[in-house]
Amino acid sequence: MRPFAYLKPADVDEAVLAVAADPGARFLGGGTNLVDLMREGIERPATVVDLTALPLDEVHDLPGGGLRVGALVRNSALAADRRVAARYPMLAQAILAGASAQLRNMATVGGNLLQRTRCPYFYDRESACNKREPGAGCDAIGGFNRSHAVLGGSGSCIATHPSDMCVALAALDAVVEARSVRGVRRIPIAEFHLPPGDTPHVETALAADELITAVELPAVPVAARSRYRKVRDRASYAFALVSVAAALEVRDGTVVDVRLALGGVATTPWRAREAERLLLGGPASEEAYRRAAEAELAPAEVRPGNAFKTGLARATVAATLRDLGEGIAGTPRDLTDEEGTA
Repeated sequence: MRPFAYLKPADVDEAVLAVAADPGARFLGGGTNLVDLMREGIERPATVVDLTALPLDEVHDLPGGGLRVGALVRNSALAADRRVAARYPMLAQAILAGASAQLRNMATVGGNLLQRTRCPYFYDRESACNKREPGAGCDAIGGFNRSHAVLGGSGSCIATHPSDMCVALAALDAVVEARSVRGVRRIPIAEFHLPPGDTPHVETALAADELITAVELPAVPVAARSRYRKVRDRASYAFALVSVAAALEVRDGTVVDVRLALGGVATTPWRAREAERLLLGGPASEEAYRRAAEAELAPAEVRPGNAFKTGLARATVAATLRDLGEGIAGTPRDLTDEEGTA
């Protein structure tokens, strides 16, 4: 690891001023991704600005039933918050499905939003990777791509987005609040993570000097009946091959509200808008769930290594919606026991 300067500001103003004055500076929250990347020589900040003394570690109620989550709230604390478990169970389950208990105790909400891909070619400095080194090429496209994206990729990059939490945030229409010397900016989650296009190294809409200060969860009544399901190679501490964040409300056999987002299959947390459109107002049936999932996956660009993901995603979407339709919403504790994540 290369030497770097270290600052620990006492307030948000001091933190954003420090990074505005030093283009080589990086914010540090829980450090569960940044420190790894520094150790591998992928991130080389001149200065690390430690945020852990800032008062951004609380969850507050918003008028109308939403929640405002401070950027430094630990993942484990957010999953354990009773308001989150009651109003947004898919979010609590998604967090508990990620990483290990030790990592969840360190990782922050703001840091999770900025988590970088776990593509093995990104971490292997001997491999070509446009995300790590713009213009270098992408060895994943013709290489071992079992874990890679089938949606949202480009000729420059097919790396998947790794976060479980962000899949639930996509389904919930969360809003990211960012602060810089220019003021406060609110970024809808749908606009926060960027598809790779020709610039896969530009992963978010966040400017280099902007600090995430909070995430707002709007009131989403249907989310009280929601679930996050993750399919992976082993029962714990593994990234998703496919994951589904879903909320469903059915009246008299008809879908009257639905939220659906996918993880593990796309370059960004993937809001399944086409599937939602087909489901809304239609029958709550296994056939309708499968037809909607098939339409969402229709644009998929598969490769020999990851072609299995489309069928797996269709089956996982249908199973998750079927469970919700039958009243099997699940709880964070149920999922933890089921998948051995804690």
